[in-house]
Amino acid sequence: MLTNNKRIEETLGEFNPARGILLAMYSTILFGSVYLLINPNNQFAIALLLMQIVYKLLTPFTVKTLKHPFVISNIVIAAVHFWTVFSLC
Repeated sequence: MLTNNKRIEETLGEFNPARGILLAMYSTILFGSVYLLINPNNQFAIALLLMQIVYKLLTPFTVKTLKHPFVISNIVIAAVHFWTVFSLC
């Protein structure tokens, strides 16, 4: 998303405010994840993962399709996050 390469542009379209917001959200998740790698805390990790599960499972409804590559990957990632939360509890 940062490089705006051809594959990203084909998948997400040209840069627009929505892509900027998504980049900010992904960056926040990245910073939170790095923090948790340095300072492990199961409760914070579970909270971060649950937030991601919710927004990833909402994407089919907000994008209004199950065929978009990002929607498909979000559903798969949500399943992995769900399993991780289950294993942390």
